[in-house]
Amino acid sequence: MTGQLAFVESPVQLLNVLEWAHTQSLGGRTVPATGDPADAEPADALTVVVLSPTDPMSRGQLRRMAQLARDHGLTVHWQEARGGRGSLVRTLRELARPLRAAERVIIGDPFSRYVQLLLTLFAPRHLTVVDDGTATMEFAAQLGRGERLVRWHRKGSLGPRELVLAPVTTLARRRLAPAGKRTVEIFTSLPVEAPPGVTVTENAYAWTRDTFGPPLLTGGADLVGTSLVETGVVDADHYARVVDELARAHGATRYFAHRRESAEKLHRIAVDTGLQVVRPDLPLELIARRGPIGRTVVSFPSTVVHTLPLALAGTGVKVAVVEIAPEWLRATASPRAQGFLAGVAGTAAHEVDRLTTRVTQHTDRLEFG
Repeated sequence: MTGQLAFVESPVQLLNVLEWAHTQSLGGRTVPATGDPADAEPADALTVVVLSPTDPMSRGQLRRMAQLARDHGLTVHWQEARGGRGSLVRTLRELARPLRAAERVIIGDPFSRYVQLLLTLFAPRHLTVVDDGTATMEFAAQLGRGERLVRWHRKGSLGPRELVLAPVTTLARRRLAPAGKRTVEIFTSLPVEAPPGVTVTENAYAWTRDTFGPPLLTGGADLVGTSLVETGVVDADHYARVVDELARAHGATRYFAHRRESAEKLHRIAVDTGLQVVRPDLPLELIARRGPIGRTVVSFPSTVVHTLPLALAGTGVKVAVVEIAPEWLRATASPRAQGFLAGVAGTAAHEVDRLTTRVTQHTDRLEFG
């Protein structure tokens, strides 16, 4: 039987492929001198193909995650999938043979246009979807309702680009659903309802706990940033004010930046709040597990309010989630944004504290309760 083939585009996806491999007790295989996975000898093992993004922060984290995966026995092939003119055709040509031969394909982002294009060309025999943030919740819900795949923070209307790619998305959605002899698994730490015919397997972050920690705990709190401003969901001024109030209320000293946060926003946060802005070189689950980490970690609605309690189980670290109030949202935000973010916060683990915000009368201050 040929091996398993994983396509990843972010550091978190690669971490969760490692977690999935840990549950399967999968090892690596020898890579030939060419470094091309198509030339590797077939084996009942896992090969990871990194479809490299363009932004430096993601690339840096992925480089370090790739080395970590190699150190733990996996074969990792770095593919410059977005390396300029001709990169798409070159990538499809190089991946055609291993993709056709793979017994199982593992992906991290079913909304990715790149992954959708690969799936339209080659239908996998067995498919596993691992977490790449809270998008897994939306994917499972849309698959179960038979809807087209649309990221939650985007508006429902189709623009020119979406209209051109609509046939690709439609076919990819069919390839992401169980049919005939094809099985579909969702490997997740998030609370999702299994669509008909889909197997949901819990990701308990066992590999992370077995490999790192327990961490040294510091006093005070750490804040976890979000890219909700960059995706056009939350107003930038309101976000900066909330971060300042959170830091004061919880005695926070550090702000762990999301890899997609802009340099301008992070500079403003550092200057206005005095927080030490940290750009992690690995996914936060690994950073927190290795430590040092604050005794309280405060996050906006995101995957970490589900994953950190698992990764930090038994360490005494308390995780809190700040609920997004309607007045935070920009007028241009997707109509689904408020409900989706409320769902992420509301379904967090029972041990996660929920922080609500309100504007006090006659002032511009926020209070948390």
